[in-house]
Amino acid sequence: MSKVSLKITIAGRTYPLNVPESDEEKVTKAAADINKAVEMLRKNYAVNDHQDLIAMSALQLLAKASSEHAPVAQVPVDYSEIEEALQNLSTDLDGIQ
Repeated sequence: MSKVSLKITIAGRTYPLNVPESDEEKVTKAAADINKAVEMLRKNYAVNDHQDLIAMSALQLLAKASSEHAPVAQVPVDYSEIEEALQNLSTDLDGIQ
């Protein structure tokens, strides 16, 4: 299956990803959902730290997804690229402080 190269922006940071062509729409929608959640949390709570907002958004979105669908543990997903991007973001944010 062919892969497509994407540049996904989450909380103002751009991440290059290579995903299967069939997952392009899902990944783009997921990034949009994360950005909506981050913005909603930023507006409603006194939190401005991007790392905190992303973590809170991830928890909120995963909890919502697990209540709407089959338990997350039963869905095989490779989070390695996302984990790497989040680790890079965390390292960059640590360097700013």
